[in-house]
Amino acid sequence: MKNILIIGAGRSSSSLIKELLSTSIEHDWKVTVADINLQLAQEKTQDYSTATAAQVDISNEDELSKLISNHDLVISMIPARFHILIAKICIELQKNMLSASYVSPDIETLNDSAIKAGIIILKECGLDPGIDHMSAMKIIDDLKAKGCKLTGFESFTGGLLADNYDENPWEYKFTWNPRNVVIAGNGVCKFLQEGKFKYIPYHKLFSRTELIHIPDHGYFEGYANRDSLAYLDVYNLRGIKTMFRGTLRRKGFSKAWNVFVQLGATDDSFEMENVEEMTHRDFINSFLYYNPNDSVELKLAHYLNLEIESDEMFKLKWLGIFDEERIGLDKGTPAQILEHILKKKWTLKSDEKDMIAMWHKFDYIENGIAKQIQSHMVINGDDQVNTGMSKTVGLPLAIAAKEILLGNINLTGVHRPIQKSIYDRILPELENHGIKFIEREIEL
Repeated sequence: MKNILIIGAGRSSSSLIKELLSTSIEHDWKVTVADINLQLAQEKTQDYSTATAAQVDISNEDELSKLISNHDLVISMIPARFHILIAKICIELQKNMLSASYVSPDIETLNDSAIKAGIIILKECGLDPGIDHMSAMKIIDDLKAKGCKLTGFESFTGGLLADNYDENPWEYKFTWNPRNVVIAGNGVCKFLQEGKFKYIPYHKLFSRTELIHIPDHGYFEGYANRDSLAYLDVYNLRGIKTMFRGTLRRKGFSKAWNVFVQLGATDDSFEMENVEEMTHRDFINSFLYYNPNDSVELKLAHYLNLEIESDEMFKLKWLGIFDEERIGLDKGTPAQILEHILKKKWTLKSDEKDMIAMWHKFDYIENGIAKQIQSHMVINGDDQVNTGMSKTVGLPLAIAAKEILLGNINLTGVHRPIQKSIYDRILPELENHGIKFIEREIEL
């Protein structure tokens, strides 16, 4: 009998837990769901005889080690900063480990130790990173096998609201960690375009977007991710002319979001004063010049050269940032305060569904002819719990766990799901869950 441990029972774990519990019945496996909130773990496991709920304090290393020692495979769904601790324990106890989070430099240093321990530490096996890696590498490997020369690769992913939510002018709500949305793009974005290294500083990021069309779903805009150049080596694409990874939003989102960036409202480097007395309106006004005779709306419009009746101002008013409503925090950085305000309007309601969209573009030369493949995937959530984000993050992990325990994936060391032996196992099963890519070839 195999024993699986899932650490973290939050919303992003919902589909992972559900799928593994279903799988456990078929294979007579036992699944333990552990969380610092025991009630949350119990809610996720109460309907399954093969499941056990447990309470765990990550800061208690002895308690964590004891829990891990009783399992064959560990899936970590807690914040990435704790993964190095879990990975080291898994190596010591010779237990396989999976996670959706990025491979950090400290995790990379564990590769030799993981090989010696005979275990796999599989990271970046969720949505983005994860499904993006697998779906891209499948096409890249196929093109190389046919002798084609890849000249350009672009990839965009977005967690959005499902189609037809017209009452929300942003067509957006939080489907993942809100903090990551608020501080997205901080720093300098780096990418390769037509053989030239390009850089976009944070204050220009949301004014430099690309228009992308996804068949049957319309037009989206994409802005650059922080570091596309790192994937030249991950995907073995040194020598390619264009390498660009980005994030998808609905049309018009970036111009409105850029207002917060230009104001400094996404700054996370200092704490503001008198936050406990601050209203939404006070928060915005604190970034504007002093003029007791002009309204906050007028000062903002003048400061950023916006029309008072512009689409950007309409979106801001809809968010309630000009309201005389108390923020509801005792302290915070501008980014933390903005996140708190946004949650009031950008939290999914029970009758709302999210949508995940992913789009790839491959430019290549085949027999001297320039061609292009466009590949896209769109999937909606079922409800507030079984979201599209939960599916696309959790299902690849669940499938990978099953394949490892069945001996179909038997690599050791630290890995991303970029090898054919991994993605050929996971992608077909994802299709059975509706996570399917549609490709079209274009002759340029």
